[in-house]
Amino acid sequence: MRRVTPTTDGRHAPVTHYENFPVASWLCPPRLRPPIAAIYWFARTADDIADEGDAPADRRLADLAAYRDELRACVAGQAPGDRWRGVFLPLAAALRDFRLPPTMLEDLLDAFCQDVRKTRDAAGYADRAELLDYCRRSANPVGRLLLHLYGVDAPAALAESDAICSALQLINFWQDLSRDVPRGRYYLPAADCRRHGIDAAAPATWAAHPAAPALVRELCEWARERMLAGAPLVHRVPGRAGWELRLVVQGGLRILDKIDALQYQAMQARPTVGAADAPLLLWRALRMGQSPA
Repeated sequence: MRRVTPTTDGRHAPVTHYENFPVASWLCPPRLRPPIAAIYWFARTADDIADEGDAPADRRLADLAAYRDELRACVAGQAPGDRWRGVFLPLAAALRDFRLPPTMLEDLLDAFCQDVRKTRDAAGYADRAELLDYCRRSANPVGRLLLHLYGVDAPAALAESDAICSALQLINFWQDLSRDVPRGRYYLPAADCRRHGIDAAAPATWAAHPAAPALVRELCEWARERMLAGAPLVHRVPGRAGWELRLVVQGGLRILDKIDALQYQAMQARPTVGAADAPLLLWRALRMGQSPA
């Protein structure tokens, strides 16, 4: 689905965002929609600071530092400033009413700062372990925050949530290759590139390299394995939220199917999930079965 994200910073124009997955949809219990929306707008705004517009890296990092100061003031119970008031007023309510763990929000900001510092470096990520460490801060906190709201804290559930969130982040990387590489955002692990005979330090050559589809296929299979490893979480999350999670899982797998249909030429085209995919996603969600005894 596509949303227009209204900026809370007057220096930037509104930004249009494509979202693969629902945010605080009708499947979510009404009382949890405000904190989920607050978490989303906190992360979405920070991501825009890190990635949108044409500000230089030092300005982006300064803005993210100011944003972090606002978060810490919010956690301390102080009134938000004017610049991001629309973000931090609802976030303050969520922190107060649901006792959200602030460390998860700090981890998200660490990841956005890393986006500014690292992904414009042609060296990119050395290996899958380094990329997963980024996912640990960029994606996994969101899943853990949502589980916190639902009162789910079993170690197995947290591990499955991390697997799903990391998989979603990886899928987003492979989905966006045709956009990210020209913009200087490099997520292909260097070790995997070398194994396929691809020069990790020459991103301009990646799209035309004959081994690129095999590399993308391998990385997509890795993401699929992680998603399936986390899929049992849908049986641990109660009520309608568990059904929404089923759609999230199936939405990620559907993107992988579409990359497959492109013969893994993801550096030439960007697949998306739209309304036409809804019946199939619903059918697959229904077929995920019941919780094991």
